[in-house]
Amino acid sequence: MLTKDAQRLRIGVLGAGPISQFAHLDATRKARNADLVAICDAAEDLLARMAAVHQPTRTYTDYAAMLADPEIDAVIIGVADQFHVALAQQALAAGKHVLVEKPLGVSVEECEALRASVATTQLVLQVGNNRRFDPGVAFARTFIHEQMGQVMALKAWYYDSFYRYTMTDNLQPIPQLSAQARRPAGNPKADKQRYFMLTHGSHLVDTARFLAGEIVQVQARFIQRFDAYGWFVAVDFASGALGHLDLIIPIQGDFEEGFQVFGEQGSVVARGYLPWYHKSSHVECFSARDRQYHRVLGEDSYTYKLQIEGFADAILHGKPQQGATVEDGVAAMRAMVAIARSVESGAPVQLAEVSGGV
Repeated sequence: MLTKDAQRLRIGVLGAGPISQFAHLDATRKARNADLVAICDAAEDLLARMAAVHQPTRTYTDYAAMLADPEIDAVIIGVADQFHVALAQQALAAGKHVLVEKPLGVSVEECEALRASVATTQLVLQVGNNRRFDPGVAFARTFIHEQMGQVMALKAWYYDSFYRYTMTDNLQPIPQLSAQARRPAGNPKADKQRYFMLTHGSHLVDTARFLAGEIVQVQARFIQRFDAYGWFVAVDFASGALGHLDLIIPIQGDFEEGFQVFGEQGSVVARGYLPWYHKSSHVECFSARDRQYHRVLGEDSYTYKLQIEGFADAILHGKPQQGATVEDGVAAMRAMVAIARSVESGAPVQLAEVSGGV
């Protein structure tokens, strides 16, 4: 039976749209060390429906009013990518810790400005790269860092499926929409090449960095056919290891994320699943030391809940951040921009040299 810790982080969720409905609201309620104190959304009809389901202590239609609430310690920002940085900046200025959906922002410059604000305020900012809290992925990272020795190479892939919505429609609640919802200018989803990189590429890049360290250079190729988009990216890591990242959105087949890592004293192979199944990645870690394969039992794979618990532990108890930090968010943004520049030029691109957006 679920029990709550005595000390809990008091959270306000900004945005009552799909990602909050599918993940953040329920995950905050279930987190052992957090309470859902408030929901904020400009759409009053949507706000009322979500409040009836999730029963926060209070609701707000004005973000500034929620930030002024002394009973709220932190906010989760679950709105359009184009709003992430400005809204996170407001929260930091109000003295609130922040968990912001990935990607951190939409340009290198705005992400770096946010990093400067985090450094000034000394508040916790975590980027919502929930894959870091997949028990299989976390197990693989520990194995790589503690037992594998020197890493030679990493291969990672992310394949969305033409049939994703057959699966998600069965797994997720029916999304509640509102004509009053606040949206960015234009239609950010119209440019699919850019939208897919920000939405899905942000996961792939962060997982690669989480497992193998800093990326310093990329060389990317891109193809688009029959409404499918593919990126094939050669990667140089700061450690000297080489990598390859494949991103195809979508494929005729099952959804799949995965990676292989090859090192001095072992290797790792992993396959991930659509996250809404709340199923741990299947990971096999081979150790040359005992000539055995090792794997973890994914007892809890509700990654959205686990990321909130990690976020709360960092704030309440000063534990090291398990989730993606603002530095990770900036680095991922640089990697995605570098991939876009390399696709345009056909040449290798150093991450340190890029600017602008995808």
